[in-house]
Amino acid sequence: MPIFRQAQRVLCVSLFWLPLLLSAAPAAESLPLVQKQRFEINNFKTSQGALISKVQVGWEAYGKLNATKSNAILVTHHFSGSSHAAGRYHADDANPGYWDSIIGPGKAIDTNQFYVISSDTLVNLNAYDPTVITTGPASINPATGQPYGLSFPLVTIVDFVEVQKALLDSLGIQQLHAVVGPSMGSFQAIEWASRYPTRVQRVLPAIGTAAVDTYTALKLQRWADPILLDPHWQSGNYYHNRQQPTQGLTYALAAVTLDALHPDVVAAQFAAITADKAAHQDIHTPLKAQQQLLARAAKRSKLMDANHLLYLVRASQLWRVGLAADWQQAIKQIKAPVLWLPARGDLLLTAKSAEQSQQALGLRPDNQLQLIDGDSGHLDGLLYIQQHEALIRAFLNQSLP
Repeated sequence: MPIFRQAQRVLCVSLFWLPLLLSAAPAAESLPLVQKQRFEINNFKTSQGALISKVQVGWEAYGKLNATKSNAILVTHHFSGSSHAAGRYHADDANPGYWDSIIGPGKAIDTNQFYVISSDTLVNLNAYDPTVITTGPASINPATGQPYGLSFPLVTIVDFVEVQKALLDSLGIQQLHAVVGPSMGSFQAIEWASRYPTRVQRVLPAIGTAAVDTYTALKLQRWADPILLDPHWQSGNYYHNRQQPTQGLTYALAAVTLDALHPDVVAAQFAAITADKAAHQDIHTPLKAQQQLLARAAKRSKLMDANHLLYLVRASQLWRVGLAADWQQAIKQIKAPVLWLPARGDLLLTAKSAEQSQQALGLRPDNQLQLIDGDSGHLDGLLYIQQHEALIRAFLNQSLP
């Protein structure tokens, strides 16, 4: 769930943290320009038994695969993210990948040493972004020549992992030095380590959890409801209409954004209620802060698809490791060392939920947890991950028993 590259671009880093970020930034060279590549699967069977006749996802890689194909690190992305984890697409690209601070030559995930690979998920939220390749409800169903809409099968975190596995198999990569991911990416990293314990040597889930509880699942439903209530949604069959469920998607993204932020950031970035004179005088007048939040969400929505958001919400709501009824038992399938990196101020996927996941894995010396400090809530997993550069580097380079 969700951290957002677009939200990261517009966040104001506080004066308290800016000097720390500058002093902690590694003196490292930049990645070469990165390219999006395409991977296809014919007849992909989902975890629920449905068949998708053709699946396509985009992927990127940084660094060089060694001769034994043993230096690969898989980076799995967050709710509104994509495979663009690091680097730039062109020389004047102002927006590097979401974890550019820790992926690259000489950085915590050192591309002079590792081959770092990341792929777009199925039903990627950014369905209309030209740098994203994803199969989902907005894709054309080969059987009908029309967009799938809600006839697209329900997909889960397990399916995201299985597509990634097929990609890695196609490249001859049978062993992963590590799987690393933030938020919804942490779900995928944990699933990888549980589902394929002999293939994953290390796992680093950031701002994540091994299971979404009922409270969080209901909280996530508030992201879907504005779309479901938009009359232009038309049960998902809106692709040929002039009127898209734009308002529903905008309100949904506003909820996503708000849940990812810490209240202190909201107070600093949005109009104060006490100064909102118009709202004090007229019930018809929306809060100025709400207008600002919706304006931010509207900008983000232009490359996104409403149905894709619904599918991602459901995949996140259903998440627990192994899709097992007893996820506390399923997590014990993980044999690899684990480094949990929750954010202290995260109000979405709380540090407590990460601690409970760590405890379920069991008392092991290679089962570590370290808090990320910051001022931006869930987004601290992007904005301040580099504060643990030395820890991440040591974790990736530690000898295995």
